[in-house]
Amino acid sequence: QVQLVESGGGLVQAGGSLRLNCATSGLTFSTYVMGWFRQTPGKEREFVATISGSGDSTGYADSVKGRFTISRDNAKNTVYLQMISLKPEDTAAYYCAAKRFMGAPRYDYWGQGTQVTVSS
Repeated sequence: QVQLVESGGGLVQAGGSLRLNCATSGLTFSTYVMGWFRQTPGKEREFVATISGSGDSTGYADSVKGRFTISRDNAKNTVYLQMISLKPEDTAAYYCAAKRFMGAPRYDYWGQGTQVTVSS
């Protein structure tokens, strides 16, 4: 079955950096669009970044542009989210997700999430 497993979260001071990883199995990774989302308690899940199957196309939420970078290694079936200049408002559970087509309205598969906490 399809599995997405996030790792790399933790506690970091404001201004610091983290790299999140999302290892996948059970799908033809290079054919899937991958995304990162985040959610804090009581709030809607928020889009963070997306990357095409080839890695040639990326997109970001305005709140993270210039600070976060999404990338993927199709040989390792893994997608990454490099986060720099972290702010307390970046504190959230971060989830990776996969969908078959860039234009698809919904993501088909989700990971269990990894917590990122940024202290001020």
